[in-house]
Amino acid sequence: MEQRSIGRTDLVTSRIGMGCVTFGREIDETTSFRILDHAVGQGITFLDSSEAYGGGNSQAGRRSLYDVDDQREVTTEMHSSEMILGRWLRRTGAGSDLVICTKVASGATPDNIRRQVQASLDRLGVDRIDVYKIHNPDPNVPIAESLDALNGEVEAGRITAIGCSNVSADQMAEALEASRSHGFARFEITQPPYSLADRRAEDGLLDLCAREEIAVTAYSPLAAGFLAGKYAPTNDRQHFPKGSRFDISPAHADVYFSDHNFEVVDRLRRKAEELDQPMVRLAMAWALTQPQVTAVLVGARKLDHVDNAIEALEMGMDESLREEMSAW
Repeated sequence: MEQRSIGRTDLVTSRIGMGCVTFGREIDETTSFRILDHAVGQGITFLDSSEAYGGGNSQAGRRSLYDVDDQREVTTEMHSSEMILGRWLRRTGAGSDLVICTKVASGATPDNIRRQVQASLDRLGVDRIDVYKIHNPDPNVPIAESLDALNGEVEAGRITAIGCSNVSADQMAEALEASRSHGFARFEITQPPYSLADRRAEDGLLDLCAREEIAVTAYSPLAAGFLAGKYAPTNDRQHFPKGSRFDISPAHADVYFSDHNFEVVDRLRRKAEELDQPMVRLAMAWALTQPQVTAVLVGARKLDHVDNAIEALEMGMDESLREEMSAW
């Protein structure tokens, strides 16, 4: 599989990355191992996790947001994504040809960054994290303070490259200026959502990253399964399909349920029927053929989900078709 550079570093990523968010949340450890074996066997080299990804974390988040105290996840293990990925790395001895990415999600204060870097190192069972990101902007911490702590981790050899996720173009520009003015390591990679149902990355972020040579590893190319066409505006948010991303995290409906997006799904369905292609493959190919996107992350529950992404990459998309779909 084609590899692309991660910013101005020596690290590279395959055009498809493995999103490990499902590990211990929607799928058990045995299935997670099977998907990892399959993905890496197909040439996927970028594995993306976070301290926030876990069956226990998901259950606690739903309890906090909705006061719903039930278990919809396959395990209550906290940080199960990193834990399972670490156990897989130890079982297989893999690692030298892979790029392991994880994130701090519990706050970007310097003390917490240092604490969570060590916790992730321990859970993953590695001596160095290839890519370490701030999962979400922290409005309570000046970005220069967070970058100072991350720079210290890079200088200590515990992190190779740093990045961010879910930031706007303005927030990325502010971070780059802070790195330049203070002489800190800069963000070499960012992770925005990007799909036919969420195109906020096109509001300046993709152009900025292209100018600054920052890698973009987009996530949710299928809008958490929304673009598969299995949801309707009348769906009861308490009764989504069991085990689905929307069932585990109902907040996804707040992101994707809109009149415009349901119209996009209808157009996608008609175009897929016209071209005799699955909706998910067409939507995936659209995301993969955005020239400013370095790689697309796939959060899989089945081997077929990995295969769909690979088939979409191999299929590509005619420029005129992409322009037509982009106008929806």
